[in-house]
Amino acid sequence: MSDMSDDRSRNDAPVPVDGQDRDRRPAVFLDKDGTLVENVPFNVDPAQLRFTPHAIEGLKLLTAFDYRLVVVTNQPGIALGKFDQRALRALEEALRARLAEAGVTLAGFYACPHAPAAQLRDPAFACPCRKPAPGLLFAAAQTLGIDLSRSWMVGDILDDIEAGRRAGCRSLLMDVGNETEWRYAPQRVPHGRVADLFDAARRIVAYDLEHRLVQENPSWPTASRPLNRSTAGA
Repeated sequence: MSDMSDDRSRNDAPVPVDGQDRDRRPAVFLDKDGTLVENVPFNVDPAQLRFTPHAIEGLKLLTAFDYRLVVVTNQPGIALGKFDQRALRALEEALRARLAEAGVTLAGFYACPHAPAAQLRDPAFACPCRKPAPGLLFAAAQTLGIDLSRSWMVGDILDDIEAGRRAGCRSLLMDVGNETEWRYAPQRVPHGRVADLFDAARRIVAYDLEHRLVQENPSWPTASRPLNRSTAGA
């Protein structure tokens, strides 16, 4: 078991963000299918949008503590001909409206429309935005003025975790049974496991508040302890 240490991988050079560090804000990056909403394969029907348990409560808590909320999602259905960009935009609009009704604002919605590398004739031409690549997070950071070093990625599979770590974020696995391959590598080990988005939000807020207090009071004794249901060996 491990605590939420600062051992974030930086093998990918982040896209620079204009402005001073103090002007950038932390974000929580959210996988869409299986994390924010229930996973319905290739769904672009707004009528089938269902939030995962306690998702709204978690997003409200993060909003109260001034985190930017950004969806980062792989949508290979576009490349595979299951739906088009217009249908995905309609789904995004419906999602934003549903969240707004609950008092939650999305700062951004970033989607990779490309096919998985395994389905390409030449995997060497795989795009840089499909998770586990961190391109979507870098794009959001550049556009929205996000401090990746103070941000988090929450997802339900290890590709989400890897994308977050490669972008320089802390990452939490929403351990709800959606990860089935469990291909381990250092970048795919989450900083912790959570049961749902409210659990994730509580742990994010608690960790960051404690971290801030310690920075402001360096003479305080600190206890290195896990704040989550950590992954073994993380």
